[in-house]
Amino acid sequence: MMVPFQRRTLLKATVGAATVAVVGETALSTAAQAASPFPWIIDCDGWGAKPPTSDIVLSHGTTRKIIIHHTAYPNSTDYSREQAVWLAQDIQRLHQVGNGWADSGQHFTVSRGGYVLEGRHRSLETLASGTSQVVSAHCPGQNTMSIGIENEGTYIDETPPEALWDSLVRLCVAISQQYGLGAHNIFGHWDFRATLCPGAAFYAQFPQLRREIATALGTSAGDIPERTWADIYSSIGGPVVRVAQWLLKYRGYNIAVTGAWSAAMTAAIQDWQIRNGLPPSPDGTITNATWDCLVPELDKDATGDAVSAVQQAIGHKGYPDVALNGIYDHATKMAVKDLQELHGLDTNGKVDVNTWCAITGGIVRDAFKGIL
Repeated sequence: MMVPFQRRTLLKATVGAATVAVVGETALSTAAQAASPFPWIIDCDGWGAKPPTSDIVLSHGTTRKIIIHHTAYPNSTDYSREQAVWLAQDIQRLHQVGNGWADSGQHFTVSRGGYVLEGRHRSLETLASGTSQVVSAHCPGQNTMSIGIENEGTYIDETPPEALWDSLVRLCVAISQQYGLGAHNIFGHWDFRATLCPGAAFYAQFPQLRREIATALGTSAGDIPERTWADIYSSIGGPVVRVAQWLLKYRGYNIAVTGAWSAAMTAAIQDWQIRNGLPPSPDGTITNATWDCLVPELDKDATGDAVSAVQQAIGHKGYPDVALNGIYDHATKMAVKDLQELHGLDTNGKVDVNTWCAITGGIVRDAFKGIL
């Protein structure tokens, strides 16, 4: 079973209010920060960043989502500003020297003490404008269209401390306001790649995280689409691609389940779109409408490739008892019911279209019931 998320008091302040005491006056270390629209974010100069090794590239008008990460560092009990600065410096060192990247891969970093720091140079500048974003390196296939946030720690079995949580909410609200996003545009790293990031315990808190952000944004029910699927296409890899491959097999296409995109997969998706009256995606993007008609409704007697798709979607996300066997067994049903509860769905164990969306990393309007 997935680790239960901790219920927290809903954020009541706006993005301009001082919601986290630890990110207060000590962060105002430079005149540039004091003049910034976001003085509570420590800029690259404020934490002593090294210069980028090559030009920082911008994309304009493409930002569609926020992707949440954990750093996979130890869960430090040092909540000081000094620790936050060390963290930002060490991440940059690893990304520049170890990975050979121009700069830190992520746009922003949140420390366990609640400090928010700029990651890649110019991320704070472009956040202030809201018209462009820095092309990053935090999630291949999403780096021109998403803002990446690293959160200090490892959250497979543990959940983030309150200071980190509150600062993350505040940061996501600011990003959402600047780029015109909603709480339904927040995803985890493993929704698009094969990784343990952002951790099963943290990921189980995402419905609550989105609810707090929606409340702080003043979101109404009409602002949340019924379903927001994780959009995948040829640059995406990992478990979600395997899910799509299992579903295409279920629909009769001769597709290998490898987790790697192929020309055959693109052709199958385009054929399925045409058959269902949808415009074919040039690159095989599985759009919201494509997901909606690709997934079948499953009950307790289901077997086969579609059940394997369910098991593929949830087996690595905190449900180690779920086996990839194509049988809708007890462990699979219990995992489905747990996810339904997390996302505000009826806990009946039936896999309808909303349940499919939730278990594949998407966001459903039902998850916001009671607050909008």
